[in-house]
Amino acid sequence: MSGIFKAYDIRGVYPEQINAALAESIGRAYVEFTGAKKVVVGRDMRPHSADLFSGLARGLTAQGVDVIDLGLCSTPQSYFANGTLKADGSIMITASHNPGEWNGFKLCLADAVPISGATGIMDIQKIVEEKSWKPCAVPGKVSSYDIKAEYGAFLRSFVKFDRKFKIVVDYANAMGLYEFAGIKDLFEVIPLYDTLDGTFPNHEANPLKSETLDAIRARVKETGADFGAAFDGDADRCGFIDDRGEIIPMDLFTALIAQDILSRGPAVILYDLRSSRAVPECIRANGGTPIRSRVGHAFIKAQMRETGAVFAGELSGHYYFKQNFTAECQGLAVVMLTNLLAKSGKPLHELVQPLKKYYSSGEVNSKVSRDPREILAEIKAHCADGRVFELDGVSAEYDKWWCNVRASNTEPLLRLIVEADTPELMAAKRDELLAIIRK
Repeated sequence: MSGIFKAYDIRGVYPEQINAALAESIGRAYVEFTGAKKVVVGRDMRPHSADLFSGLARGLTAQGVDVIDLGLCSTPQSYFANGTLKADGSIMITASHNPGEWNGFKLCLADAVPISGATGIMDIQKIVEEKSWKPCAVPGKVSSYDIKAEYGAFLRSFVKFDRKFKIVVDYANAMGLYEFAGIKDLFEVIPLYDTLDGTFPNHEANPLKSETLDAIRARVKETGADFGAAFDGDADRCGFIDDRGEIIPMDLFTALIAQDILSRGPAVILYDLRSSRAVPECIRANGGTPIRSRVGHAFIKAQMRETGAVFAGELSGHYYFKQNFTAECQGLAVVMLTNLLAKSGKPLHELVQPLKKYYSSGEVNSKVSRDPREILAEIKAHCADGRVFELDGVSAEYDKWWCNVRASNTEPLLRLIVEADTPELMAAKRDELLAIIRK
């Protein structure tokens, strides 16, 4: 059981690791930990999500909770419902981009504040294992609520464009269909894989894997579309394709959205510390205040609240908006990109090109047998002549290059990223640091 309680959510294979009986216990433990009385629950299209909902609802109501059943929805819609319906918390039943046999739960407190491994998931695991919830005399009730129209109206309130852009949307047979439904009519949409199928018959719903974007890249070029958008399984991540069929690096997309946001006035914007130097440079050039963030949605959302940031972008394709309770909102990312295109009058590749100033290794993963803390200490000593900081792992900045080495939150890996002014310098520094990591 312990393997399913993770850093950011609860996730495992159905029914061996996660099933309705365990879902009932998780529901009871969630109430014991949070004290919630009204909880929003949504689910994705996986064949077993309905079964898990039944178990979860039994556990929640047995502990006195009134469950607001959203039915099928995207994860951003569940966050929106949590905040707008003034719930005490929310649970989204999904395994995000994982294959079809997986499922799980994303847990939040009120206002879509996430419960992470450090802030409650491990406590909930202990309650589940010990079955240490208190009995409740008066059970709660289940009611249904359709959030789609309100969410669509919310997205439309940010629209600043007045013509239909042609876009290819890869729904990946998943919840992007719900995330995008409220604004679909504003575009000339060329759909890919637009029927719900939790077995993912066409490709894995993971835009981080470039091979999953082959079909949308080809379709953008074939049709002369303005851009492409590819959602992951629960639509809390999105990959974007420019008008030439090229993948837009997810950190550079943060800089694009920042331009639309900052056109309305100065603001604080967070960027993942793995992002290109071009990102904070762009934010500053457009009148914003860039602040570096560590990796992971729970950390980013907390930092957004602490700093008053209106937007944050993560290298994994998560884009966070203050207006959606500092949570992901990929429909809003599509709207703001289109606003920028309409205002500039330029094709998307021309907006991206000035941001491609530097040369990045991308994240290079290394399985390590030594203690990661020992390796990080060696990296820190090796980079002592640079500006070293330890926001997340070890980072070092120099005039012509920078690096970050951090341990994975989910796997026995060290992750390295290097960016430099020239491809030669990037390759040299990448290899120099990998030699330390892998020795």
